[in-house]
Amino acid sequence: MTDFSKMHTDKLYLNGQWQPSRGGDLHAVINPATEEEICKVVQGTAEDVDIAVAAAREAFKTWRNTSAAERRDYLHAIADAMEARKEDLIDAVSRALGCPPHISEWLHVDGPIYAVRYYADRAQLMEKTEKAAHSLVLREPVGVCGFITPWNYPLHQFVGKVAPALAAGCTMITKPSEMTPLQDYVMAEIIDSVGLPAGVFNLLPGAGPIVGAALSAHPDIDMVSFTGSTRAGIEVARAAAPTVKRVTQELGGKSPLIITPDADLETAVRWGCEDVFINSGQTCTALTRMLVPADHYEEAVEIARRVAEEISLGTGPDDFMGPLSSARQRDIVRGYIEKGIAEGARLVTGGAEQPEGFSKGFYVKPTVFADVTNDMTIAREEIFGPVTCMIPYRDMDEAIAIANDTEYGLSSGVWAKDAESALPVVRRIEAGLCFVNGGEFNYDAPFGGYKRSGNGREFGDAGLDEFIELKSVQLPA
Repeated sequence: MTDFSKMHTDKLYLNGQWQPSRGGDLHAVINPATEEEICKVVQGTAEDVDIAVAAAREAFKTWRNTSAAERRDYLHAIADAMEARKEDLIDAVSRALGCPPHISEWLHVDGPIYAVRYYADRAQLMEKTEKAAHSLVLREPVGVCGFITPWNYPLHQFVGKVAPALAAGCTMITKPSEMTPLQDYVMAEIIDSVGLPAGVFNLLPGAGPIVGAALSAHPDIDMVSFTGSTRAGIEVARAAAPTVKRVTQELGGKSPLIITPDADLETAVRWGCEDVFINSGQTCTALTRMLVPADHYEEAVEIARRVAEEISLGTGPDDFMGPLSSARQRDIVRGYIEKGIAEGARLVTGGAEQPEGFSKGFYVKPTVFADVTNDMTIAREEIFGPVTCMIPYRDMDEAIAIANDTEYGLSSGVWAKDAESALPVVRRIEAGLCFVNGGEFNYDAPFGGYKRSGNGREFGDAGLDEFIELKSVQLPA
């Protein structure tokens, strides 16, 4: 087991060196399965932000001019080191977030390693020159970037920002969540070990209202990329507006899964429930509103009940669902469950009580609600816990109307007889992502939402585009 207290967690990584914070405050990182302290992590200050930004600004002068081949080699070296320290990365995510290690490996670590290699091989796109009549179109890096990453998929979102930024030739300051900062320390040690030039990458943990706000407003930061709640995303955009910096946001979701009348009901409902319960429901793309044909509704409810009651809680090798990330998050989810009952939804299984056999840990029972209407709080607000809401529909027009009746548009799902049958339904859903018949997340494709789920895209070539400025060069005709 990794001893994170020996991994510079009392320091910031600024300008290629481990340095003390100008404030010196420490924040305890808690294991949500045991409620015990893992270690303490230093908290940065606004003064630290100024120092980090100055280092990144200076480094950008030369880093932006490195060859694509050089940046490619650095990224492959980082991926190689991630492979070598894979157990440390799994341990970092699993212990701070509570996700069982055997699930953390494929859900939280394998994909990010792939994504680093993906962007290594796309660094060469920065040297691509296009001809447009008598003009040339050149690609240049956007500049110094501030990254604010979430606690629920911390390594995934770290890589989704850092890897394309490095490939593009940007420099950066990253701020992890106070709850799950440990994988960022592993990554900082990896980045230091491969010899990335000083100032290109800077790690600055700290509180959102202090470090996050300072990054968002800083006049020498050219772009800020934020993943988190819609409420916090609005504050980031507001702080960034006076300096007209580029802002990308991946925010909340309340995503529908439409099960069509010709679908394999058992398979579809099981997959839909497990999609919500994985990572303890703390997934922005979770398909938390399950829309089922009215004729098959009670059968689907019974399948969902059975699936939820089969879920094994804990962090062992045979367990599927760990605790919520914190006592606060557990209490929020329990409050939503109580709200659902109070508003008249039928509690099929689960509930707000502490699961039996768990005297410690921030656990919540896998919960299924039936007889949910789309105006209920549990159908409109992002719960971020293992709670699925089952809603009947009479025909496909009504299903689409329910699916789109939300301020969010991050994710969606369709389960039909086959993929070809699903696509006409997919085209009518207002969301940036759609899972068809259990299709898996794809790092080669763009990820991002419509409406209040944010703007901009991560992963795929579109993820690199977010870090590019296009220069149009007008040549003599």
